[in-house]
Amino acid sequence: MRILAIETSCDETAVAVLEASKNKIKVLSNIVSSQVKLHAKFGGVVPNLAAREHVKNIEHVFTRALKEAGLLKSDFNSEIDLIAVTRGPGLGPALLAGISFAKVLAWKYSKPLIGVNHLEGHIYSNFLNIEHGTWNKIFPALNLIVSGGHTELVLMEDHGKYKIIGETVDDAVGEAFDKVARLLGLGYPGGPLISKLAEKGDSGIYLLPSPMIKSKDYNFSYSGLKTAVLYLIRDLGGKEKLTMKQKKDIAASFQKAATDVLIRKTIKAAQEFKVKSIMLSGGVSANSLLRLNLNRATDELGIKYSQPELKYTGDNAAMIGMAGYFSAKGRSVSVGNYDWEPVEMDANLGFK
Repeated sequence: MRILAIETSCDETAVAVLEASKNKIKVLSNIVSSQVKLHAKFGGVVPNLAAREHVKNIEHVFTRALKEAGLLKSDFNSEIDLIAVTRGPGLGPALLAGISFAKVLAWKYSKPLIGVNHLEGHIYSNFLNIEHGTWNKIFPALNLIVSGGHTELVLMEDHGKYKIIGETVDDAVGEAFDKVARLLGLGYPGGPLISKLAEKGDSGIYLLPSPMIKSKDYNFSYSGLKTAVLYLIRDLGGKEKLTMKQKKDIAASFQKAATDVLIRKTIKAAQEFKVKSIMLSGGVSANSLLRLNLNRATDELGIKYSQPELKYTGDNAAMIGMAGYFSAKGRSVSVGNYDWEPVEMDANLGFK
């Protein structure tokens, strides 16, 4: 089976081609066109602008993905068996751009189309580097999904069976990274900038809070931590007066406070629910400190641990294709028994 996957939930226009056989999944191409530079001057993603760029770029990205997979447009009908597209959650106008393009392809070539939950795609980014023979030996699995819009602990009992056991009560951890980066005058997106600056900082200089780290539930909160950084910078005279050393130390202290609570609650939940594995995913999963310390913590517990390759941490279409493959298997999707028309956008799509 060959799968064409499309992802346009935010500001990356992405198309991938995957080949699924009985023994493995192979990524034949994974093209991502980022709009980061376009949105940086606004300090965040502008939905309608993102949608316009998707419409402008998607045909080119589609053609590149086919070419990298060794295919031509004329090969589409004979070589592609399934189309998978992100239908939510995400920015409504951006999602519609990808879904509309996918529906046209499905209609034109009479191909089955399956809508994919973007968060499920992040989870399945781990399966791109998990050995095929262990795909069904990792359950129950605990997923820590961390990104600009989401901070969730999701218990996965089997393919397609999810239960949210914890989530942010206010801001997502990725939002906090972006906000603190702006407070420090670093720019957008904040995650990579904070992480790089923190490498040479001392996380023990400024003791910042890890909100809800001692709460008995598995929820998170980052609004208080952002406020603490705001007050710290104010007390130091404002960002204009900060020395480079102070910026590095603040970045390191914030990063430690932000990731400590993620690790502690993930490990606590893993113990309570007696999971066989822990999986990390989402844009913030690229953070080196989080990857290192969560890996160490799972090693101490003797629990299997997986994190996506760095190229699959951000929004991409390969992870959507992977999730689409497992979803199609569960539904026995084939031409004639799965129509493209019912696939609709849901900007607030969650786990069932």
